[in-house]
Amino acid sequence: MVISGQLVDIFNRRIYPADIQIENGTISTINEVATAPDRYIMPGFVDAHIHIESSMLVPSAFAPLAVTHGTVATVSDPHEIANVCSVPGVRYMIENSKTVPFKFFFGAPSCVPATGFETAGALLNADAVAELLADKDIWYLSEMMNYPGVLHNDTEVMAKINAAHKAGKPVDGHAPGLRGNTAIAYANAGITTDHECFSLEEALDKIAAGMHILIREGSAAKNYEALCELLRLHPERVMFCSDDKHPDELVVNHINSLVSRSLAKGYDLYDVLRAACVNPVLHYKLPVGLLRKGDPADFVIVENLSGLKILETWIDGKPAAINGVAQFGEVPVPTINNFNTNVRKPSDFVVKTDKNDCQIRVIEAIEGQLITNCVELPATVVNGEVISDTNHDILKIVVVNRYQPDMPVSVGFIKNIGLKKGAMASTVGHDCHNIIAVGVDDITICAAVNALIDAKGGISVVQDEGNISCMPLPVGGLMSDKNGRETARNYTEIDGKAKELGTPLKAPFMTLSFMALLVIPSLKLSDKGLFDGGSFRFTDLIV
Repeated sequence: MVISGQLVDIFNRRIYPADIQIENGTISTINEVATAPDRYIMPGFVDAHIHIESSMLVPSAFAPLAVTHGTVATVSDPHEIANVCSVPGVRYMIENSKTVPFKFFFGAPSCVPATGFETAGALLNADAVAELLADKDIWYLSEMMNYPGVLHNDTEVMAKINAAHKAGKPVDGHAPGLRGNTAIAYANAGITTDHECFSLEEALDKIAAGMHILIREGSAAKNYEALCELLRLHPERVMFCSDDKHPDELVVNHINSLVSRSLAKGYDLYDVLRAACVNPVLHYKLPVGLLRKGDPADFVIVENLSGLKILETWIDGKPAAINGVAQFGEVPVPTINNFNTNVRKPSDFVVKTDKNDCQIRVIEAIEGQLITNCVELPATVVNGEVISDTNHDILKIVVVNRYQPDMPVSVGFIKNIGLKKGAMASTVGHDCHNIIAVGVDDITICAAVNALIDAKGGISVVQDEGNISCMPLPVGGLMSDKNGRETARNYTEIDGKAKELGTPLKAPFMTLSFMALLVIPSLKLSDKGLFDGGSFRFTDLIV
């Protein structure tokens, strides 16, 4: 088979007319020719860090959407399903991924649970992680979120990192806000990447410490604008990633959008493609083709280099997508889950106080960021209970343990969600994936939580007591068993219902899901209580 077009040679920084000969899924020869069709052939895009589970799709449903945008591979951290279902969850993702012609590269989750201050469905110790790392289907140690453990040389944390080094596999980082000497200490543990930078200065510190920086643009965390100058300053140290991307956005775009934005800003074509295609392959030593003789025939064909319209995506010498349509179909989706809690009563969510005039610590959510602030604000107290204050956008937020029945509910308050009525809830609550809900009153919060308990996982919206919507996520309470476009439609519908409650957030469910992620400062809520990410300890609601 011969594919002809204008070949974009990233390594030699030139474009020339070429015939590409493909034999048995591999590029056997590349010949420069006098003329070739006016279309451009370049390596396929790689998402350098993503949790497939956050798309609410199993891998076999994720792939048909991703290939239409020119993506041929992902570096995938399965720690979401691992927190719910342990090692069998990781095996589930690997086996399901093998049912489609797409290149998924999974890591061994390093932090299950992320901290000891929350309840997960599993515990992966250093021995379990080492066993996973010995598997040929595991390519790296997933993001080491326990950065205090790294900095303080925690025995279990270092055993996991050393197991990766022994296996000859890279270690991914997760160290929001680390600068200067702490960034150096973190990198010196042998951690090679970070996707949590939210300022250029932080990224430059980490590059100086020897790390690669992943520019993240997901559904909630959007760091591209802050970090894109790295494409000019350090193109050899940059990759693109989504981290977490909801299905409605995956239908529209993927890594291709970051390539287009970068070219529109005037960044060098070859530097941009180096970040989107080459750097992840070389760093993780992935068997993904880069348009060289002897490489797997993985590439995309685009109409032009400005609009970057994807005409075709090829993987291992076969067309994976043509004109926006995947060339492979659906496969059966088995389910796996871990859910064991009982229905709740509105009284479970009450916060009592004997103070009529007091202040409370409130989580301040920030649009487009995973970090939060801690603000101290006056509590609204009625009949000895602290309640939501919609006039000042201070809403009750709760986390309910999904793994053990009848455990006490954890309650806090949050600002910038913006609901004027009702409640919303989700079993996508990073990283332990307990039930997380926010609302204006205990009755609707309880109804939203109970809808998810009845479904054994999903996302829900309650307009009022009699108007409840639920999108089930039967695979671990994280993923749908439907195809990508159907899941995207269902998500768009329930996302719209959430926005009818008054929230101005672009991705309210994604934002909500990170309010229990304790390893991202500053104030968060786990099933065990309100947590100060700065001091890394629990704190009181009432000041």
